[in-house]
Amino acid sequence: MKLNDTATSGSARWKSWLWRIPLRVFVVLCLLLLVFRWLPVPTSAFMLRQDITAIFSQETPFVRHDWVSLDDIPRHVQLAVIASEDQRFAEHWGIDMEATEAAIRAEMRGKAKGGGSTITQQLAKNLFLWEERSYIRKGLEWGIASLIEIFWSKERILEVYLNTAQFGRADYGVGAAAQNLLGKPVSNLGAADAALLAAVLPAPRKYSVTKPSGYVRARQGRILRQMRSIGGAAYLQRLD
Repeated sequence: MKLNDTATSGSARWKSWLWRIPLRVFVVLCLLLLVFRWLPVPTSAFMLRQDITAIFSQETPFVRHDWVSLDDIPRHVQLAVIASEDQRFAEHWGIDMEATEAAIRAEMRGKAKGGGSTITQQLAKNLFLWEERSYIRKGLEWGIASLIEIFWSKERILEVYLNTAQFGRADYGVGAAAQNLLGKPVSNLGAADAALLAAVLPAPRKYSVTKPSGYVRARQGRILRQMRSIGGAAYLQRLD
């Protein structure tokens, strides 16, 4: 009986600690979001993973990353990313249900996966999750995106996204991308430059800013047209 009592007690303690793990992760996540509501975000899960891989592989470059305040990022750079990735950014609460439903219907019909992820969802993935697709990751992505929308303003979400998105094999954030890929500071980026950077965002390891393919150039042109169609400065003013 004593052995059974000990085993039962050990099992109860184990279960007690098990349910506390997600609770503690949630608390830590909330604290991080609260701290980085104001402070520059120094790195992300994607950047850390690349730097760790680079230690053991000469084929993987170390991350290049320079934080740039949103006030120092031209408005057309901000608009290009919204036009390319999430045109309902000002309206949704982190998850674009219309785009998500369309992506689910397309997948059920056997068409290519993808689409539906908002800027906030992409930011949640970049900061805290991993790259490989799974339903578990998508569920976590939804939950974290909702928390980000609670803790951060739209302007802050856009600022952190622009500073953590990958634009090249080594370059994360528009600061590093502008300097290393286009050879100019962020403040000197024109509308065409902004559209070119946004054009590679779906697959920065596949598409190149320095050697853009015909597809990237065509996508750049579409983004420029979308930038004009969504209203430019008037759209961004809605985020204030």
